[in-house]
Amino acid sequence: MNTSSRLVRAFLAVARHASFTRAARELHVSQPALTVQIRQFESQVGLQLFDRNTRSVEITRTGRELALKLEHLQEAFDAVISETRDVAQGRRGVVRLACMQSFASTVLPQAIARFQAGNPRIAFSVKDVSGARTLDMVRSGEVDFGVADIPAVEPQLEFTALLQARLHAVLPVGHSLGKARRLTLGMIARHPLIMMDRETSARRLVDAAFAHAGCKPECSCEVVALASALAMVRFGQGVTVLPISHRDVPMHQGVVIKPIHDYTFTRWIGIVRRAGRSLTPASTAFIESLLMDWRDEGM
Repeated sequence: MNTSSRLVRAFLAVARHASFTRAARELHVSQPALTVQIRQFESQVGLQLFDRNTRSVEITRTGRELALKLEHLQEAFDAVISETRDVAQGRRGVVRLACMQSFASTVLPQAIARFQAGNPRIAFSVKDVSGARTLDMVRSGEVDFGVADIPAVEPQLEFTALLQARLHAVLPVGHSLGKARRLTLGMIARHPLIMMDRETSARRLVDAAFAHAGCKPECSCEVVALASALAMVRFGQGVTVLPISHRDVPMHQGVVIKPIHDYTFTRWIGIVRRAGRSLTPASTAFIESLLMDWRDEGM
């Protein structure tokens, strides 16, 4: 049996109004057309659902039981369609993204707050992981898109630059290096250094910079989480070197951030997505918001 939603709606309208005239008016069809639809529906279910004569229409007991069941199904169906339309129009949905911890702890919270102020029914699922893990999650489709360092050329990935990060020293308040007019890697290497894990892109950039400067810094502590490194700096356990964008600086509280004036080592951070794959309207809208509000000027 292939009963269309049109016939179900016709049956429910007549059951609700106990009148072909009022039901036809609600459905914007002629009364004869509605009568044909009810007959088709009764034929498909194999039962007479209404007792009718020239003056009245009364639903049968079996018809009333069927109407109760179909009413619940119709409400659920309408709700699903309504939600799907909201998703299609970007009014509802979930933005699934992966990003580096440095982005998740600085730019991202403000970006989400600003976006949700105008899109309160859009939720977020954020995976704050390493840059390499971010790319893996984008490739596998585990997330809609990622925010990470610009990857090597990969045909299956698209990259849109968002922010440029340069190497900065992160110092405890009152540290002697905070008085330096021009801070170099050689000066930093004389102090105990808190380093990010070797698997992170930030660590690879910092190691390359020290190697280029001919320095061998003393690593006093190696951590995985950016928050751990910053907390240790705040409590005076050492200094650290991180790639930081100019937008990140005001968001790091309780530490002193100074640019490094050696050979400039930078990295581009941007939006990574699978090439040729469409995104949900919610993710598309959030990416547009990121590019509009947070993209570095002059790009």
